[in-house]
Amino acid sequence: MLALGLADSPYRYGGTDPQRGFDCSGLVNYVFQVAAGAQLPRTSSHQASVSRRIGRRELREGDLVFFNTLSRPNSHVGIYIGDNRFVNAPSSGGRVRIDSLDNPYFAKRFDSARTLFARR
Repeated sequence: MLALGLADSPYRYGGTDPQRGFDCSGLVNYVFQVAAGAQLPRTSSHQASVSRRIGRRELREGDLVFFNTLSRPNSHVGIYIGDNRFVNAPSSGGRVRIDSLDNPYFAKRFDSARTLFARR
């Protein structure tokens, strides 16, 4: 999966590419553009608005997970990779990394699971 290959890329607010770095929504936008040719909105809140809410148990690889990290809904986004894990570009730590939905920080701030894919 493309997103996994971007782990350890630098964090950069407003970043949209591996050389200069990513923020969370820039990472999502880059992965979907390269992997599927899909142009997504630039911000996490707008990405949430164009995706469809699903139950957390329905998550599949490539779905999006949203968090309230700045006292507003959908202020952080990651790409679900299976086994309760997701790839994201958090500002703390300064690198793209894999986190768990069970991580106390993210578990407390979980907003929604969403998909851009049709389900059968």
